[in-house]
Amino acid sequence: MPQVNSFFDDNYQTPSWLKKKISRRSALKSAAGATMVAAMPMRSWSAALSNKLDSALKTDPWLTLDAVLAHLLPESPTGPSAKEIQATQYLYNVVFQQPTEESEIEFIYKGVGWLNGFSNSQLKKNFIALTFDEKETILRAISKSTAGENWLSNLVGYIFEAMLSPPSYGGNPNGIGWQWLEHQAGFPLPQAGQRYYELPGQQPINLSRRSPFSNTTITQVVSHQQYTRKQVGTRKA
Repeated sequence: MPQVNSFFDDNYQTPSWLKKKISRRSALKSAAGATMVAAMPMRSWSAALSNKLDSALKTDPWLTLDAVLAHLLPESPTGPSAKEIQATQYLYNVVFQQPTEESEIEFIYKGVGWLNGFSNSQLKKNFIALTFDEKETILRAISKSTAGENWLSNLVGYIFEAMLSPPSYGGNPNGIGWQWLEHQAGFPLPQAGQRYYELPGQQPINLSRRSPFSNTTITQVVSHQQYTRKQVGTRKA
């Protein structure tokens, strides 16, 4: 989307990959309800990725993405938060270990730049520096645009996946999401080495993407390819 410069750019059009995801979710709801999602193998996670995420969270885009996810599902006495279901870990896995479309990753990354650009234009601060109420105001404002609504909807979708998928795929540690929903998961649950992408004949994981490392917190609107090249170039030995 090189011609789009903000959430409010009139040149933005909902991409085909997102239309497919929306149609898929609608089909699932009409066919068997939301509990069907819990039986679907989704994404993966590992100790190595956890260590990489710790470093990634020190800078954008993951610093801001973590804050957005935390705001979309905050701490509450009535249910688990984004932090408790490990939503950021789940999304990080989606980007770096799964065969996710580059155009979707680019949209997720560019959304961080657009969000911080809008936040600075309105409040002279990046999103992570805002108060809870200010974050709410900014997110509600971008949700009124097509691009902003799509960006937030996509992140919310991954929050649900993190909450409902088996723990071996990254989110839902110890089945915390299932416990909250009083859902009995199907058995046997997939373990490491038995997840869908690890089975014979399935698509192998693309390990070409590198964990982001950077000494700056400045947000730039770049493509995924530019971002990964930049981070690999600044990686310490």
